[in-house]
Amino acid sequence: MFRPCIDLHAGRVKQIVGGSLMDDGRGLRTNFVSPHPPEWFAALYRRDGQRGGHVIQLGPGNEPAARAALAAFPGGLQLGGGVQLNNAAAWLDAGASHVIVTSWVFTDGELRADRLQALVKAIGTARLVLDLSCRLRDGKYWVVTDRWQKFTRLEVGHETLLRLADSCAEFLIHAADVEGLCRGIDATLVEQLGEWAPIPTTYAGGAKSLADLETVTRLGRGRVDLTIGSALDIFGGTGVRYADAVTFNRRQAAAAPA
Repeated sequence: MFRPCIDLHAGRVKQIVGGSLMDDGRGLRTNFVSPHPPEWFAALYRRDGQRGGHVIQLGPGNEPAARAALAAFPGGLQLGGGVQLNNAAAWLDAGASHVIVTSWVFTDGELRADRLQALVKAIGTARLVLDLSCRLRDGKYWVVTDRWQKFTRLEVGHETLLRLADSCAEFLIHAADVEGLCRGIDATLVEQLGEWAPIPTTYAGGAKSLADLETVTRLGRGRVDLTIGSALDIFGGTGVRYADAVTFNRRQAAAAPA
């Protein structure tokens, strides 16, 4: 299934090359800056019944824009970026269906089980998404944090996904090495996620055509959804029409067992 997105940078809806997002802003490669505010996209997804997408705050200065998007589609969008124990419940109250957490549950490259469990205790697992976005190094996929700049020592593998599945409702996994490049998905990672992920998982990174959506559905064994960003026509892309992605979802839903 297709999952929509709203990526926010400096308060604007943008599509960027993931690996170029640095703390100091230098080297940032931007594919698209929308003339529309985030609530325009949220209203579009609401009109078309496209639930389960995510609003991601890429750095500071995005909270007003994120709140506007959530208000335009209450309960229809997940919220990620800067989520931690002291603000998770507030984002849910602001209209997020789920909150997405990554960097806050890591310290010095290690997963902090105490922080994760504190978050679970505060909001429950049903509205929590773990962001395990990753990059490839030495033949393995490792979770990266802090706008995909810092490698952790947590491998995205079968044991990790199985262990963490009890602490959240879904996984969100960007393939940061190909994010925003529109050169195709990381099929190896998608196939592994389809084999290993015991809970719903959304993959993002590199999608360039509707064929990629069909490939993710097949390789992911129907358990992995795909976010399409820079290739979408609503984000200035030429590879995928948003209307076609919506039609794909409706066909999949109609074909699903009752």
